[in-house]
Amino acid sequence: MQDKITAILNYLNENKTRCSNNAAAEALGITAPELKKLLGERRPETSWLVNYGTGEPAGYSADDKHPDLYRTKRIIKSAEVLTRNLDL
Repeated sequence: MQDKITAILNYLNENKTRCSNNAAAEALGITAPELKKLLGERRPETSWLVNYGTGEPAGYSADDKHPDLYRTKRIIKSAEVLTRNLDL
C-alpha cells in the first residue's frame, strides 16, 4: 500500500497537480480517513492531496503547503484518472 501512496505522491509532485483525497483513496481502495492516517505528518509533498470542495489541503499551515500548490487550478477529482495515469 505504501508503494502505491508513494507513486501517487511522486506523480502529483512531478506534475504539480492537486488531487482530491477521495479520488486518491478510491484509487487505492481505501477510505479518505485511512489515507490521511497513512500519509503521516503534514508536509509539502502531501499537500497536493486536497479537499474536493475547497481545493485546499485540510489542516495544513502555509509552511506545510508546497510552494507550487496554486500554480494551476486543475484538481484531479476522479480515481479513474489516477489509475489510468499510474496503472494502479
